[in-house]
Amino acid sequence: MCGILCLYNKQRNVLEDCGKFNQMLHLLEHRGPDDSRTYFDSHVLLGHCRLSIIDLKGGKQPFEYTYQGKIYRIIFNGEIYNMNELKKHLIDLGFHFSSQSDSEVLLVCFIAYREKCLNMLDGIFSFVIYYDDQIFACRDHLGVKPLYYYLKENDLIIASEIKAILMYLGKCVVDKTGIKELLGLGPSLSPGKTLYKDISSLRPAHYLFYDGNDCIIDRYWGLQKKPHLKSYEETVQDVRYLVNQSIQRQLLSDVPISCMLSGGLDSSIITALSSQYVNNISTYSIDYLDQEKYFKPYDYQLTRDSDYIDEMVERYHSHHNNVVLSQKNLIIFLKQSMIARDAPGMADIDSSFLLFCKEIKRHHKVVLSGECADEIFGGYPWFYKKELYSLDTFPWIRDIDQRLDLLNENIKKLNIKDYVQNQYYQTLQEIDYLDQSFYDTNKRKMIYLNIEWFMQTLLTRSDSQSMYSAVELRVPFASKDLIEYMYNVPWSYMYKDQQEKSVLRDAFKDFLPKDIYNRKKNPYPKTHSPFFLTYIKRLLLETLNDKNNILYQLFDIKKLKHFIENSETIEVPWFGQLMMGPQLLAYFYQIYVWGKIYHVELEL
Repeated sequence: MCGILCLYNKQRNVLEDCGKFNQMLHLLEHRGPDDSRTYFDSHVLLGHCRLSIIDLKGGKQPFEYTYQGKIYRIIFNGEIYNMNELKKHLIDLGFHFSSQSDSEVLLVCFIAYREKCLNMLDGIFSFVIYYDDQIFACRDHLGVKPLYYYLKENDLIIASEIKAILMYLGKCVVDKTGIKELLGLGPSLSPGKTLYKDISSLRPAHYLFYDGNDCIIDRYWGLQKKPHLKSYEETVQDVRYLVNQSIQRQLLSDVPISCMLSGGLDSSIITALSSQYVNNISTYSIDYLDQEKYFKPYDYQLTRDSDYIDEMVERYHSHHNNVVLSQKNLIIFLKQSMIARDAPGMADIDSSFLLFCKEIKRHHKVVLSGECADEIFGGYPWFYKKELYSLDTFPWIRDIDQRLDLLNENIKKLNIKDYVQNQYYQTLQEIDYLDQSFYDTNKRKMIYLNIEWFMQTLLTRSDSQSMYSAVELRVPFASKDLIEYMYNVPWSYMYKDQQEKSVLRDAFKDFLPKDIYNRKKNPYPKTHSPFFLTYIKRLLLETLNDKNNILYQLFDIKKLKHFIENSETIEVPWFGQLMMGPQLLAYFYQIYVWGKIYHVELEL
């Protein structure tokens, strides 16, 4: 994994920006502390920070390849898991290779097939290729790796993180649309948008082509409705094959591999299968100080993880590490996790993940996660609970009125609720999902909404926090082949005997202890200690003593103070499954810190 940076302008000499460009690249060094290199030309500056995983000595970037007298250069963030198959095919076509890196395979594949190569790739990637004095940039099918861009007055800036673009601009402007995103949809974001004026996110499965005059952005892959004619038993076998193939491919590495293990279905499957290929694989779990004392089951989190983790460790003989976090550190790292994301995020769900990855980094550069299985196999309650899937809006954004009531009158004039609803309807128009069966139509709708919205929020969290710790996080369930297949599997297969994710459970029944096979979905663990709420209340109230505070520009402070003191009134998650009253306060605190550190200018 790496950090990539590009500045391109065909109309002027960009070499005058070399000093600033090096400062911008320095902001990305946490993504790739092993090496940093640049290529400078009169129209383009390319920068790369490398976290060495494959071909540790070779494959340094920007990587250069000459073909038929023409020079191609690439900066690449990610992994191409089917690089060996592609390399053999390209050698058969007559291409020669000088390294064992997937960067070279990707570049040569592009030379051979141009944008048609993209659907040949199995991997997670964002990259920029410079050739013929023009730019081609792309992002992977599911958006595992980020790619942000700014295009104005012929300047094209592309970066792995927004902070590098903000440094170039020298200011941080959030317009009305950004405010609506922050307060209505946050911590999720509309596809292709960021909070910042003129800065966009290249959508998953899209590429960008810019020749200095015209900019073309196009989609190269999407989910398509097809008939599924296989029996339940055949489907189970297919799922077993696809998941096994994805996990086996993602063990490709020249450094040791590890797995996150929560004792849930998804991480247990990854650990079980990884152990078939790697002896005594290392596993990591996360817990919180005094969790056994304060844990209280609720609708979305029924059991603690520890007993299930112990079963998996004993069965597969993994070298296990249990990371225990304090509530104090969760609060302290809210600031750093916000900087990692370049925006207010999932509060302590982010800061805990950042701390977790920092512990993993002490021994491993690469870790596999069970992220994204619920979006594909229907593990979330909004896939099967009528009161959620029948909502005519995003089912993971609930009780929005309670939040919007806290805003001041100027912000209320923005009609944020209408904006949220319009974004929902706009996404529905993109989906090929209608079917004779209500349940199959609804399932396709939910899969698409989840991979374009909810999954992107989690993937942004995963990439930003892991890469801030210089850890490469791999997500085997985020496989385009697997999602293409599951998109058309009947609803009845996914909820056989009224059990969510039944086809995935049955595919790996013989790999799992019985109680994990039957375990109800539990989300990523959060702290249940009352001390977290006590700490964040105190901290947030203290910020209100600072009148030069972005919260004063957004909220009715009298209402906000009352809410801070009575945040226990939130009885259902206001976002996703985990974010209750304490997390909303932490989100507000992150907004305050964001305003201060980034010197946010609100354009109303």
